[in-house]
Amino acid sequence: MGSKKSRKQKRSLKAIKTKRRGFSPLLVIFICAAVVGAGGWLFYHESGKRTDPRQETSNAQTSSREVAQTVSGDNFKNLVGRWIRPDGGYIIEIRNVDANGLLEAAYFNPRPIHVSQARLTVANKEPQVFIELRDVGYPGATYTLSYLPKQDVLAGLYYQPTAGQSFEVIFVRMNP
Repeated sequence: MGSKKSRKQKRSLKAIKTKRRGFSPLLVIFICAAVVGAGGWLFYHESGKRTDPRQETSNAQTSSREVAQTVSGDNFKNLVGRWIRPDGGYIIEIRNVDANGLLEAAYFNPRPIHVSQARLTVANKEPQVFIELRDVGYPGATYTLSYLPKQDVLAGLYYQPTAGQSFEVIFVRMNP
């Protein structure tokens, strides 16, 4: 009888030990994912509340004034013309810059590609050209280019949404 009793005790101890294993791995993964998700949600929503709307309005007004100063000055005249990207023959033609910083621009590869928006902004006191393309093969591709007067080039980034990548590019002025 002693042996039967010891076997029953071993079985009951074994049952207790298996129940003490703790959380299942799936439960632990679920809890970790919930904590990370909640933390991300809080970070996202709290970071959006840090800006003061009055400050954003002030920044927008300052930016508008900077663009107006740039446009009313002689800096914008240097942007007007045809610019070619030496690595592919792509051409940007800037025909005019209005007082609000809107550009009249065209893009060629080598045929015309629709320019959905083109504008002049100011970044680090340098004129910056932004051009968005919306056409077949160009679903929202953008150029963000700074004018570098010493080199007389437009240099910056080309964002290709189909690849989800940005590329450094340079446009040099074409002779008239």
